[in-house]
Amino acid sequence: MTNKIKRIAVLTSGGDAPGMNAAIRAVVRSARHFEFEVYGINRGYHGLIYGDIKKLGTNDVANILHRGGTMLKTARSEEFRTTEGRIQAFNMLKEHEIEGLIVIGGNGTYTGAMHLCKEHNVKVVGLPGTIDNDIYGTDYTIGFDTAINTAIDAVDKIRDTADSHNRLFFVEVMGRHSGYIALHTGIGSGASAVFIPEVDNSVEQYVEILKKSGRRNKLFNLAIVAEGNQNGSAAEIAEKVKAKYDKADIRTTVIGHLQRGGAPTANDRILASRLAYAAVEALSKNKFNCALGIVDKKIVYTPFKDAISLVKAPEEELIRMAEILSM
Repeated sequence: MTNKIKRIAVLTSGGDAPGMNAAIRAVVRSARHFEFEVYGINRGYHGLIYGDIKKLGTNDVANILHRGGTMLKTARSEEFRTTEGRIQAFNMLKEHEIEGLIVIGGNGTYTGAMHLCKEHNVKVVGLPGTIDNDIYGTDYTIGFDTAINTAIDAVDKIRDTADSHNRLFFVEVMGRHSGYIALHTGIGSGASAVFIPEVDNSVEQYVEILKKSGRRNKLFNLAIVAEGNQNGSAAEIAEKVKAKYDKADIRTTVIGHLQRGGAPTANDRILASRLAYAAVEALSKNKFNCALGIVDKKIVYTPFKDAISLVKAPEEELIRMAEILSM
């Protein structure tokens, strides 16, 4: 088989996500099948600017499938946001004779990839690597499944204390401006409320729910708070509720970066492997300037412009179901 591209590279950028290593492994192994040389770029776009690039073989990616984080490390690069920085990055690609690039990350990573495509005609393909699940053009992102399993496991442990002491816990999860983690965690943990950016939940409404729970002798409650919701942090919401309902013994917990770490679930390993294989295959067919995803179990290609600008919001039916189940 004759390929138009002979040498490709892969990098991870932005926040780390469980499954990134599985994706890197699949890129390297797939590249061998398609007769590509493959290089790894350390520390994302920052490493690309400064030439932190090394050739990767199958031995280099052995025994990483089950590991969290990213073997290539990751970083956010202010220099790459500049025209000069991207020129330097492009020159590094030319110096190493790299003709195709696979980037794994979120919206910021895709924005950088789009600029490389537009300004220097670099053949770039993107994979959605973020726990937030906020990338348009894919049902799920790499790392999301692991993150919600980690969050639910943490909330289950908090539930034991909440039940033992008849307490109300506000548990804050990550997600930036997306409520996916909070919504799925709330449903999976049986929370009495979920505060997410996509819904204008009022503290007053939740206080009424607590009063009804009290009349049913439900003595403990759990509320999941997305970090980007309109009512503030878990601590801020707790203070507002306490001012209006003094019968609850209120505590707050922030799960934080715990959600980013740990071994990826089977779902994330398979998703990452499938998308990475499809990315290498896309470059072999001269498809680029697009982000790959899975929609309805099928691989889809979304232009970077759409993947960045179009909003992916949680399904209204899922939000409605969460509200009904919490009553």
